Amino acid sequence: MSDSLQTAGGVKPASRVEESAPSARDDALYSKVAWRLLPFLMVCYIAAFLDRVNVGFAKLQMLDDLKFSETVYGLGAGVFFIGYFLFEVPSNVLMHRIGARKTLARIMILWGLISAAMAMTQTPTQFYVMRFLLGAAEAGFYPGIILYLTYWFPSNRRGQIIAVFMTAVPFAGILGGPLSGGIMEGLHSHGGFAGWQWMFIIEAVPSILLGLAVLWYLDDRISDAAWLDAGEKARLVENLAAEKAVKVEHVSLWKLLKDRRVVHMALICYCTVSSLSGLAFWIPSVIKSTGVVSLLEIGFLTAIPNACAVVSMVLVCRHSDATRERRWHMIIPFLVGGTGLALSTLFSHNPTLAVAMLSIAAAGCMVCSPLFWSLPTAFLEGKSAAAGIAAINAFAGLAAFASPYTIGWIKDLTGSTNWGMYFLASFTVTGAILVYRVPKALVNR
Repeated sequence: MSDSLQTAGGVKPASRVEESAPSARDDALYSKVAWRLLPFLMVCYIAAFLDRVNVGFAKLQMLDDLKFSETVYGLGAGVFFIGYFLFEVPSNVLMHRIGARKTLARIMILWGLISAAMAMTQTPTQFYVMRFLLGAAEAGFYPGIILYLTYWFPSNRRGQIIAVFMTAVPFAGILGGPLSGGIMEGLHSHGGFAGWQWMFIIEAVPSILLGLAVLWYLDDRISDAAWLDAGEKARLVENLAAEKAVKVEHVSLWKLLKDRRVVHMALICYCTVSSLSGLAFWIPSVIKSTGVVSLLEIGFLTAIPNACAVVSMVLVCRHSDATRERRWHMIIPFLVGGTGLALSTLFSHNPTLAVAMLSIAAAGCMVCSPLFWSLPTAFLEGKSAAAGIAAINAFAGLAAFASPYTIGWIKDLTGSTNWGMYFLASFTVTGAILVYRVPKALVNR
């Protein structure tokens, strides 16, 4: 991508904001804001991600019980993102209008109810419909959180903040793997329900309760925060206003979608989501293919790659914020993640080495997601940020549909997940090339 990208779509480029080193007072203030918001938002996203990907564990029993093929599973896992794609932009624009509290509460309660209803699935059509509805219900949650964080943190602090928030994804794997495996193994056939049915029901409860808690815990804007004094509120607003003048604001949705920068960001996000969603939905199956039989043991083994990803996300994103460098902090993890995916196929009969390679893959692929969002939020603001973030994430949702379905089809065709891992690795190489072509002056701020 040439530097002409910076002026595409008729929008002036974002110039670099000259800032002095953050003061100790600012550090303490943003630490206070982070401790207030991030733990709660992370718990919410753990519940969200768990309800989204626990179908990967359900698959280990569900396919035999319901006589589903790998392709049926892959399509059902992926069709979630069709509903997500269709409803994501309207949901995020609505959040910008009515606030985070009402939007996030509505999303969480609805998806919790639908996730519990997944336990009643009996046919492929029912499976597809429920997954579609789950995606439609959850649409707007993740990009809504990203947008919400832009209301509190300036871009030079946002990389690490988003990274800490995004550790909820591997934490969901660390907690969800043993939990899902334990429920499925321990409650199988209890009360007339299969283990996978109990898993859907039990793991939906936290989402509903957290959805109700959102209404009283979160504040829609800085001015509503009773836990901040007047001086703290003024300082937060002042810091956001300092960078607001150099961002794209209130551009029409059509013009925004014609902006080459936004399209380019959507392509990068597509590659990021392809590798991440493939890992999330297929790690349990890859581990099972190495010969591990116990569902509980599979659950604990899936926690290892996710634990490695937590460490990687925090360290790499912290360094990215400290150096104000974004591109190479994504390019290198992309390539490391792809290498891990490819090498995992060489050790498909050795659980220890396969998990080690999957850990390298997770450490690389998962760190790219929070780092990515420091790119578009460096030049989008206001309503254009709401629409742009949602549009980028919605387009990337098509990758989350295509990847599980394609891997399932490949598995049925070849009888192995190896070619599926090569398929995912190809997106990490493409993503690295696309990031390299982003002008550094646009995002290194």
